[in-house]
Amino acid sequence: MKLPALKLGDLVVPVPIIQGAMGVGISLSKLASAVANEGGIGVIAGVQIGFKEPDFETNTIRANITALREEIKKARELSLKGIIGVNLMVAIKNYKEMVKAAVGEKIDLIISGAGLPKDLPEFIKGSKTKIAPVVSSGKAAALIAKLWDRRFSYIPDLIIVEGTDAGGHLGYSLEDLNKEDKPMLIDTVKEVIKTIKPFEKKYDKKIPVIAAGGIFSGTDIAKYLKVGASGVQMGTRFVATEECDAHKNFKEAYLKSNEADIQLIRSPVGMPGRAIKNKLIERVKLAKIPVTKCYNCLEPCNPETTPYCISAALIKAVEGDMDEGLIFAGTNAYRLNKITTVKELMRELITEAEQALT
Repeated sequence: MKLPALKLGDLVVPVPIIQGAMGVGISLSKLASAVANEGGIGVIAGVQIGFKEPDFETNTIRANITALREEIKKARELSLKGIIGVNLMVAIKNYKEMVKAAVGEKIDLIISGAGLPKDLPEFIKGSKTKIAPVVSSGKAAALIAKLWDRRFSYIPDLIIVEGTDAGGHLGYSLEDLNKEDKPMLIDTVKEVIKTIKPFEKKYDKKIPVIAAGGIFSGTDIAKYLKVGASGVQMGTRFVATEECDAHKNFKEAYLKSNEADIQLIRSPVGMPGRAIKNKLIERVKLAKIPVTKCYNCLEPCNPETTPYCISAALIKAVEGDMDEGLIFAGTNAYRLNKITTVKELMRELITEAEQALT
């Protein structure tokens, strides 16, 4: 059975795969455009995207806005007809300005998690940009849909449901993540689909639900399509590609990891996260690493109490320092054993998924 297209209003995505955003700098224009060229949605990670800009240390906000605009333009040049998105966390301090910059560049899709994007519909008024909240429960999906409906007469163009096996920051408590009976993504997807039906009926509009977190193979894709998801979001698989924007050391860290290396950590911003064990993670278990430069990037972060600077750690990782960098990774990163191309990976996933759907 041929994979169904993902429809977002006037946008038709031939392959229902969204490449998950990975920051800092892991998924920029090179990776996003490659995925878009293969029929999926390529997503640029907006968090601290300006780390390569000459004024990043002196004017971080301006550097991030400049880099965001440039990366969107580059992605457009590399993928003239593909669909490009950007992930902008609600927790970033210049969230509104970053959203408006992306809309100004006519981005196709804005994905927002790490908080509820309460005002996002206001920021896209008059544009064709689609918007998608990231949720981890049916309750959160209902809350954002109800809020947007009441305040803006708008509902999500799609909803991304992120489960407990994702990499990076997670929308669960550390206690919930360590439970044996932790929430199963497939059950949460079903719950969200059921929860949003009244809003779909009111607006006579389908809200595609996207499953994310721990999805590794075409068989996984088929499993979620069979229970009603309209597509999937995948991040980890795209790290081990030639087009991934990260340093080769970052990619090799995935290939060299084993299952025990991938651990839950407490992020400096107060959220649990998942990363590959290295010297940094071992060091911060013993003592706080003083913050010598605060980038004033995230709302929940206090430089006086944080165990280390997450921006500095993520930038070190993307630049290839695997000892002092924070190497965010999904649960299944250890299953990767080779570097491939986006074209080959997408072909493999599509073939597997279509076979599993027959």
